[in-house]
Amino acid sequence: MDINIQSIHFDADIKLIDFIKKKLGKLETLNNKVINTEVFLKLDNAVDNSNKITEIKLHLPGKTLFAKEQCKTFEEATDLSIESLRRQLSKLKN
Repeated sequence: MDINIQSIHFDADIKLIDFIKKKLGKLETLNNKVINTEVFLKLDNAVDNSNKITEIKLHLPGKTLFAKEQCKTFEEATDLSIESLRRQLSKLKN
């Protein structure tokens, strides 16, 4: 699976990138037909601390799955986004 991570308006550190790749690798066990994955990390101009946004697009043959979460940390937003994609993959399988 090809993973493309883009951080918008900031530079993501290696630990965050490795964390995202490790979590996305676990999705491949649910569906091995994943063509590629696009991850967008954004900082929102929100007033509160929940200003980190993770968007993930999972490209499958003939279908694209999408999840977006906004939380206090990128790790938390990534976990929630991947959990959403896991549910979508499970529904797609059944």
